[in-house]
Amino acid sequence: MDAKTGLFYVFAALMLFAASKVITARNPVHAALYLVLAFFQAAAIWILLKAEFLAITLVLVYVGAVMVLFLFVVMMLDINIDSMRQGFWKHFPLAGTVGAIIALEMSYVLMGGFREPPKAANAVGQIGAQVSNTKELGKVLYSEYIYPLEIAAVILLVAIIAAIALTLRERKDSKSQNPSEQVRVKRADRVRLVKMKSVMPESVAPLVEEKKA
Repeated sequence: MDAKTGLFYVFAALMLFAASKVITARNPVHAALYLVLAFFQAAAIWILLKAEFLAITLVLVYVGAVMVLFLFVVMMLDINIDSMRQGFWKHFPLAGTVGAIIALEMSYVLMGGFREPPKAANAVGQIGAQVSNTKELGKVLYSEYIYPLEIAAVILLVAIIAAIALTLRERKDSKSQNPSEQVRVKRADRVRLVKMKSVMPESVAPLVEEKKA
């Protein structure tokens, strides 16, 4: 067994351990931290498979953004775990059936990869060693899948606008500026210079004369 295979088994074992702790941990914060650990192990396995782009994307998107946001939300919410676990055994048969179906589907897909002929696998490995997967992925995204990519970008933009519109609240005591009025503002309308003669008030004039005397 070479070093690469040994590292694969180490990362895979750590990922399975972290994944099991995600569903068995009693504290939601600990479960989120174990999920972050599982993501890091999956990224390490992808690096071993020379899929650097997927590994970096997993760390930046899921660990750096989604999981950190989820962790902050879990830490801020006051979750009563005892009340959530009251109906655990009530829904356990349905959840176990769905989990078994998903496990069978995943095993069928994974076993299909082991049944591939070794020559085709070697050919793919030789091609992957010579070509940058990030470059090829970019070519495929912006050539064959350009329309799905643009549609996904528009959907994300709509989601961002909808989130801003739903959370926007106008308050009467808050001060806000109107951009259109700011654009129409001119210096002549805002600043006015007035020339006035310097006149000393009558109440101050006698005091000044007394000081001089």
